[in-house]
Amino acid sequence: MRQQASDYNAAIHCPILPLTSKMPRAIISPSVLASDFGQLTAECKRMVKGGAEWLHMDVMDGHFVPNITMGAPILSCVHKGVPGIFMDCHMMVSNPEQWVNDIADAGGALYCFHLEATDDPLPLIDAIHAKGMKAGVAISPDTPSTAITDTIAHAADMLLVMTVYPGRGGQKFLERCVPKVAELRLRFPDKDIEVDGGVGPKTIDVCADAGSNVIVAGTAIFNAPNPEEVISGLKASVNRALAARAGLP
Repeated sequence: MRQQASDYNAAIHCPILPLTSKMPRAIISPSVLASDFGQLTAECKRMVKGGAEWLHMDVMDGHFVPNITMGAPILSCVHKGVPGIFMDCHMMVSNPEQWVNDIADAGGALYCFHLEATDDPLPLIDAIHAKGMKAGVAISPDTPSTAITDTIAHAADMLLVMTVYPGRGGQKFLERCVPKVAELRLRFPDKDIEVDGGVGPKTIDVCADAGSNVIVAGTAIFNAPNPEEVISGLKASVNRALAARAGLP
């Protein structure tokens, strides 16, 4: 933990990065797990109208995590009901290789699997790309960021650091996971880095300052009186941090 804290401090005070076309941009991905499933399509449309570019779809199998949520049939219905939706599919499943084809056929745009769930991530990333989806690699709170090797990270399109334990929404934000974001940002300045779990207006700054540019938030957005204001505020915090890292005023 002392080493990760050191990495975190180094990242926050890292040299100014040159602004390039590859610099990550702020993306807000509301977690649909916090929505009213009885009005799922309408809830997704509400988020898109409120300024969300992505929608975070939590797929749970009851094995890798104890809960069961949505699968490919529900994703397919959402894809048909919300034209142009970018479904950021977080696969909390024990055998992520099994579901690549189904999620792609259902309209998934990004397939993010847990590193803990596979012994062979590189062929899995290749299979995801072969189906026309972006590939994400997630790590749970007890997995060190160093488990994501340079080879894995360069093959993937996005890295996800869980700031709660996977399996259910509404958990308390685990700040001890934030140094992992900073360590990954130091190694991969151009990579999309997502945080998921307990993120909202009170915790966004520490995530953004550590280097996360893709923000998953559930109850903080869906339960807000004005979700568009929360989305706008989260995005503004990330843009502020990105500008600071690039040396912009």
